Amino acid sequence: MSWKNTNQRYGSLSIALHWLMFLLMVAVYATIELRELFPKGSDPREAMKALHFMLGLSVLLLVVLRIYARATSPSPAITPALSASQNLAAKLGHLALYALMIGMPILGWAVLSAAGKPVPFFGLELPALINENKDTAKSLKELHETIGELGYYLIGIHVLAALYHHHIRKDDTLTRMLPLKK
Repeated sequence: MSWKNTNQRYGSLSIALHWLMFLLMVAVYATIELRELFPKGSDPREAMKALHFMLGLSVLLLVVLRIYARATSPSPAITPALSASQNLAAKLGHLALYALMIGMPILGWAVLSAAGKPVPFFGLELPALINENKDTAKSLKELHETIGELGYYLIGIHVLAALYHHHIRKDDTLTRMLPLKK
C-alpha cells in the first residue's frame, strides 16, 4: 500500500493518522472520565487531568498534519457514489469533527490560561493564550465541557455513518479507511 492517497483508496499516511487520532480521542475522553475514580486533589486525579491536557494538545498537533495531508492528496471516491444530500452530510460531519479536534484543545488551553494554571506538554510548559481571569476561566470551562459532551454524539454519529455505509449501503466508505484491504 502506498503512503499517498489515490483516487481509489486512502494511503497509509491518511489511514495511520485517522486511527491514531481515534486512539488519541479515546484517550482524551478516557482520562477526563477516569479522573472521577480518584478523590479531588489526589495525585492520581491530577495526573489524569495533566494527561488529558497533554493528549488534547497532541490532537491539535496531529490534526494540523492531518489537514495538510488531506489538502495535498486526493480523497478517494466512494463506490457507489453518494447522493448530493449524503455528500453534503459527509462534508458537514467531517467539518464538525475537524472543528472539534482544533477547537477543543485550543479552548482547553484557554481554560488553563484563564485559570492561571500551567499548561503542561510532555515536559514543557506552554505559554498562556489569554490573561488570567477566574470568571472567564469558569465560562470557558463550562463551554469546553458542553462541547466535549456534544463530541460524544458527533463521534458516535461518525461511527454509525461508517457502519451504515458498510452494512446497509454496502459501499466502500469504511473499507477505504481500513489498514488492510481484503
